[in-house]
This record gives sequence, structure tokens and C-alpha cells, in this order.
Amino acid sequence: MPLTGMAASAFLARTVRSLCVTLRVSSQVTGKPQAVKSYRRNRLPCISPAACVHTGVSQNTAIPNITVTDEPDTLYQTVAVLVKGHDRAVLDSYEFFATLAAQELGINIGKVSEPKKTIERMTLLKSVHIYKKHRVQYEMRTHYRCIELARLTGSTAKVYLEYIQRNLPEGVAMAVTKTELLKIPEHIKQPMWDSPGGTDQPKTTEQCEVNAPSG
Repeated sequence: MPLTGMAASAFLARTVRSLCVTLRVSSQVTGKPQAVKSYRRNRLPCISPAACVHTGVSQNTAIPNITVTDEPDTLYQTVAVLVKGHDRAVLDSYEFFATLAAQELGINIGKVSEPKKTIERMTLLKSVHIYKKHRVQYEMRTHYRCIELARLTGSTAKVYLEYIQRNLPEGVAMAVTKTELLKIPEHIKQPMWDSPGGTDQPKTTEQCEVNAPSG
């Protein structure tokens, strides 16, 4: 009888010990994520979403929609590009660049010309505090270059002109002259004398001879 009581008490002690170990391990496992969460929450630099400022570039940027219209494109018979500057070598280099860009875009080059240069002379005193006979003459030469493009659309002309204007050298001015092709208006397609209410009819040769004053 005493041995049975001792065995029961030893078995009960082992059961209680194992139960305590199990409870301790389970409390450590369940408490660790909470500690990690609290640690991360304390280490965050920004607590409230309203105080956070996003300065990066979003990767999921929306692609702009391309609109297609039924409006016909503008047609140009000629587009004349006139550039002028004081350095002839710069104009030679820019002419090569502009003609090469037109060839790459498939634009017809009509004519490339070099208009006559203009010379402006100014005669001034050598110094402010000097006699009138001591003078010096300054000369300013302006060189020109003209590139004519033939038979191109409005969209092509816009792209080409924007490209060459962005690469325009310093000290060089540009002037563009466009000749647009338009349809004949409806009110001038038919002669006025062919209209139902038209009274002004062209006179024939016989009528002109009859109405001519006698000599």
C-alpha cells in the first residue's frame, strides 16, 4: 500500500512538471510575434499615415490614351526654313544637320540656297575722350542659308521643325515660311454668270466690237 501511494505521487509530480513545461513553451511561442510586432512598430519612422510623404516615382504609371480623329491632316506645298548668323562655318554645319535629318525622315528637299550676305558698317570714335578725326569702323556681316522642303504633311512638318529648332546653335536665328494647300471654296467653284441669279455675264468678242467707240 505505501509503494502504490509513492508511485502515484511520483506520477502526479511528473505530469505536473511536463504540463508546466508545455505551458511555458506555448507562452514563449505565442508571445514572440507580439514582441516582434511591437519592436517593428517602435522602429517605424512614421506612425500615422497622414504624416507620411511619398517622394518616390510610382512604377505603375498610366499610359496616356492616344486619340484618333477623323480630321484630315494639313498639306504643305513648300516649307522654307531660313536661318541667319554671323559665322558662316556654323551655318554650313547646321545645313548639313538639317538636310540629313530631312533625308532620315523621308522629306523631299526642294532646294538649298545661300542668299547674298548683308554687311552693316558703323563708324565710331576710338574713345569717348578723343578728337573727332580718330575713328574706327566696325563691320557686321550676316550670312543666310535657305532650305526648301516640298510636299509634306502638317504632322511631319511639326516634328521636323521642332527637332531642328531644339538643336539650333547659339547666335543663329530662324524664320519659317509655309505654303499650305487648300481646297477651292464652294462659292467660287462655279462662275457667277452660271448661277441662277447671276446677271453679270462675260461679253463675247462680237459684243466688244459692237460696243467699241467709232474712230
